[in-house]
Amino acid sequence: MPPVNSPPKHKALLALPIGALMISFSGVWVKVSHVPPTVSAFYRVFFGGLILLAVALLKREIGRQDRGCLLWGLLCGFLFALDLGLYHYAVAYVGPGLGTILPNFQVFILAGIGVVFLGEKLCRPYVISVPLALLGLVLVVGIDRLAIGGYDRLGVLCGLGAAACYAGFLLAIRKLQAAQQGITIFSVLTMVSLMTAVFLALEVMRLGESFVIPDQRSLLALVALGFFSQFAGWILITNALPHIRASLSGLILLLQPALAFVWDVLFFQRPTSLLNWAGVLIALVAIYLGTYKPDQTPTKQIRKWT
Repeated sequence: MPPVNSPPKHKALLALPIGALMISFSGVWVKVSHVPPTVSAFYRVFFGGLILLAVALLKREIGRQDRGCLLWGLLCGFLFALDLGLYHYAVAYVGPGLGTILPNFQVFILAGIGVVFLGEKLCRPYVISVPLALLGLVLVVGIDRLAIGGYDRLGVLCGLGAAACYAGFLLAIRKLQAAQQGITIFSVLTMVSLMTAVFLALEVMRLGESFVIPDQRSLLALVALGFFSQFAGWILITNALPHIRASLSGLILLLQPALAFVWDVLFFQRPTSLLNWAGVLIALVAIYLGTYKPDQTPTKQIRKWT
């Protein structure tokens, strides 16, 4: 995506961790909103999409899209709706910490697609990262809890499903950008957010759930989710990435899943042993190795921010 503007490198280095910090609270807002996962996912993209639309209109960056662009936008919205729905279920089942770490496993899926279908070279960091990620996951959750099943297993499956859907979304949004050269970041994010909101609204109605926001606390949490996660954090990260080398940005963006786990422990008293913390560290190292490519130029990097 083209950047909103061209900030100097030092401004990009400031914007990137701030964006990661904002999005690290996504699971917290979901948890305290006290609405079903699909409903919180809907309001995330609905409120965020309205803010994006207002900014895009003010900047006069909304224009007519051709049919091909709209079709790719629909696909992006569908995949992103699946991603957010599964991510919010993962947060409900296993908490904001692990629920946020799991979708970041999309880096392994994208790297695998690159090797199998795009002829990219299988690099040593990726080979190491996959078993490391699995080891980290087992240490965080525990073999016994995975074996028992229940919400822990469901949460892990939802988190990994979100990773797969987000990998597909990233590939689709590349096609969306290629379908119409010169399309602006606000135009892309607005279209994707509002299309995602439509798909999630349909799912809410299919499940027979209510769009009613129960109280002021829930409203504030959902507005914060839309503003910080879907608008401000996304814009800051997308705008900063092209100005920072891939290895450094990958390291900075690990703040997002790492802080999400810290918030889970601090705010929701998640029981966490030293072995669990070791698993978190191993998983984060694996995610970094999975996304690290020494020859990758900054403009080619794509990362996850949920």
